[in-house]
Amino acid sequence: MNNLKIRLIVMNFLQFYVWGAWLITLGNYWFGTKGWSGTDFGAVFLTLGIASLYMPTITGIIADRWINAEKLYGILHLLGGAAVFTFPFIESPETFFWAMLLAMTFYMPTIALTNTVGYNALKNEGMDVIKDFPPIRVWGTVGFIIAMWVTNLTGAKASEMMFYYSAIASVILGLYSFTLPKCKPKGKTEGKQTFAQMFGLDAFKLFANYKMAVFFIFAMLLGASLQLTNMYGDVFLDEFKFIPEYADSLLVKYSTIFMSISQISETLFILTIPFFLKRFGIKKVMLMSMIAWVVRFGLFGYGDPYGGLWMIVLSMIVYGMAFDFFNISGALFVETQVKPELRASGQGLFMMMTNGFGTIIGAYGSGVIIDKFFLLENGSRDWPDIWIAFALYSMVVTVLFAVLFKHKHDPKVAEQLQH
Repeated sequence: MNNLKIRLIVMNFLQFYVWGAWLITLGNYWFGTKGWSGTDFGAVFLTLGIASLYMPTITGIIADRWINAEKLYGILHLLGGAAVFTFPFIESPETFFWAMLLAMTFYMPTIALTNTVGYNALKNEGMDVIKDFPPIRVWGTVGFIIAMWVTNLTGAKASEMMFYYSAIASVILGLYSFTLPKCKPKGKTEGKQTFAQMFGLDAFKLFANYKMAVFFIFAMLLGASLQLTNMYGDVFLDEFKFIPEYADSLLVKYSTIFMSISQISETLFILTIPFFLKRFGIKKVMLMSMIAWVVRFGLFGYGDPYGGLWMIVLSMIVYGMAFDFFNISGALFVETQVKPELRASGQGLFMMMTNGFGTIIGAYGSGVIIDKFFLLENGSRDWPDIWIAFALYSMVVTVLFAVLFKHKHDPKVAEQLQH
């Protein structure tokens, strides 16, 4: 393995270690340690979406126009680490909301910038992005898994230590970023520019293309599915402890480690992306992802820690396809469809739709629906019906995408677009 790939692997590992240290287990800290409400919890998860509405696009424009992407990436991680360091000292959900919004304002755009820096470095070395990027990106998922395991095995899945793990990794990555290959702005132009060109707003012209507009809309709807898992997955498993017959099960004791099976599966499916994209094209790959979300939620709906444990484990395995075939493949698709001077902006738009609007729909919508329709008389959540409702939502999205998204796959054209 050459030196460049190792450097990008380190970047991806730390990028998702920062997130994995607390994203899946935040609910345990929120409900168990702090005893704060579910409504406030939904609001805090909205911060991921709110930040993604504007920051990935803004930073994409900045990276395309004015500042090296790797430098901007490093600055954002240093600021994000500082913000997360404040979390353990917060004593009210309202203050936590604003602190989380600040932290996510710095963190969310770095996901798109990771792709921008990685793609640029690989292309400068004459490498094939579709072939060479997934084996590098898989180490980001490994970082997420390691962070989850560290959080669970050190007894920190409901404590403030998870935030310290994240903040320290963020500062290390921020400093490391300044050593990465230079990713200079490519959107600078000579002569007179329009207002839209000056501020990079011409990237929004992508929505004028029917195919891209439909793609972004469904990326948003799939982003909502992802947030349902992030918000409620570990809480769902942990709440089996309130059922006496399941209270001492391994699933309850090691819920976060069981959840990490999803990320382990993700590492395997990432490696299959080059084959599936070149063989079947983005439409069929996205459809596979959508069907996987239906199966993911359906299995959660019928699983339990003993007789139905196989369903929960299988749901974790299916997650790898559900996530990778829309998130990683989607980012690669955007990379092949936009001009070089708009690539960072294009990745920002993809982030805005998935982690911005998608997160808001998933976080706010699910909170309202659960509180209105799926709370039992004793105040607990009706998890089986909740997951089945989510599965039905994913099924509707799948059918609509199959009908509305028009894309003819040509393996030769797909390969040419990479160079």
